Formats: sequence, structure tokens, C-alpha cells
Amino acid sequence: MQIVVQRNNRYRLKPHEIEVIRNMRATNNRNVLVIGDLHEPFCLDEYLDFCLHQYKKYHCNQVIFIGDIIDNHYSSYHETSADGMGGAQELDLSIKRISRWYRAFPKATVIIGNHDRMIMRKAQTSAIPSKWIKSYKDVLEVPNWNFVERFEQDGVQYIHGEGGQAYTKCKADLMNTVQGHLHTLAGCQHFVGRKFRVFGMQIGCGIDFSSYAMAYAKYGKKPAIGCGVVLNNGTLPINLLMSL
Repeated sequence: MQIVVQRNNRYRLKPHEIEVIRNMRATNNRNVLVIGDLHEPFCLDEYLDFCLHQYKKYHCNQVIFIGDIIDNHYSSYHETSADGMGGAQELDLSIKRISRWYRAFPKATVIIGNHDRMIMRKAQTSAIPSKWIKSYKDVLEVPNWNFVERFEQDGVQYIHGEGGQAYTKCKADLMNTVQGHLHTLAGCQHFVGRKFRVFGMQIGCGIDFSSYAMAYAKYGKKPAIGCGVVLNNGTLPINLLMSL
């Protein structure tokens, strides 16, 4: 008689792996999904699905957009494409595409980036009083999103990052720092001193490199398409890059 031995191919988690999963799933843990620069309407279509997948995979319960959710190419201080969309058309398309993100993440904190505030800057240049200007949430039709210049929680500061790399900022402030803005960089560095330990995490982006709005960089490096998570109440930063 032949005896057939059935093998159990299920992977057995090691004790430290079980602990990591328990921490991620703990209800008192804050797990933050950090979404990179969108530059709508010039964002990759598949970037939303990628971010949604990471949100579920890492049991996130909070969302932060790191800035530049809208491109405002038509109103740029630099040269714009003569063949591109006009202001009204680009804005309408941006609102339509941002609505996808709003449906996916109806509550979120949005860091205001340099492209987001472009219209506000032009209003200031024209000496238009702020009372005449609508809020970001009104224009983009996202009433439950909170727009801020900087956000801090669990000893981590979230900024857009026009002043250099996250690694530089975290050392200067001696504070954990998460930022975007630099499309071709993604990564995390930890700096340890005698009495401190801080990290600087540079988030990738979701831009469509082939769009006319990104033509200024077509001879440079390709963007780092990805997002990030900050898990376990600000203690575990992880960069996540999308397969292209």
C-alpha cells in the first residue's frame, strides 16, 4: 500500500513577524498613508489603485496628501505649452479627476504645495484681497479635506518640501520629517546621535511623465512613482514604489 504524504505549504510566520502584524492591526495604532504629488490632471490613472492597495495592505486609518494635488499648468510662472488646455478646461478636468481621490479617501489632510498655491500667489501679485478668493476645498469640491501648510502628529512633521530634501530638513529640525516635491527621489534615512534618532522620508509621486505639463523634465531623470506609510504611531516609515 502506498502512503501519500500531504505537505502543508502554508508559510508559518515567525514570532517577530506576528508582532509586526499585530501592531499594524491594533485599533489604537495610527497608520498613515502618505500620497505623493498628484499634479492633476496629469496623474497616472493607475496610481490611485496603487495607493488604495497600500492603504488596505498596511491597515491604514489616516490619509495625508503631501502636496501639489493640482498642477495649474496654464497659470505657471514658467513657460506653458501653447498646445495645452486653457485655464477653465484644465481646472474642470482637475476637479473631475480629484473627485476619484475624494471618493476613495473622503477624509484627508492635504499639505498645500507650491503648485496648489499658484493661483493664490497670482492674486497676491495683483493685490487682490484674500476675501475675494475661494478656499481650496470650495474650488476643488472636496468639503471634508483639510488643507494646511504643515501638519504634525506623533513627533512627525509632514511638509511639501520646497526647501530641500527630507534628509536635510530632519537634521536641521531634529525632527522626523516626511515630504514630497522632488519627483525623482524616494527613500528614507535615519540619523542617530547620542540622545536622538530621527528619520527623513522622501515620498515619490504619481505624475504622468509623458504629459505635456512635464515636458520641462523630459531630458532629466524619470520620476519615482510611489507613496509611503508611517505606521505604529509615527515610529515605522516605509517607502513604497510602484512597479512600472
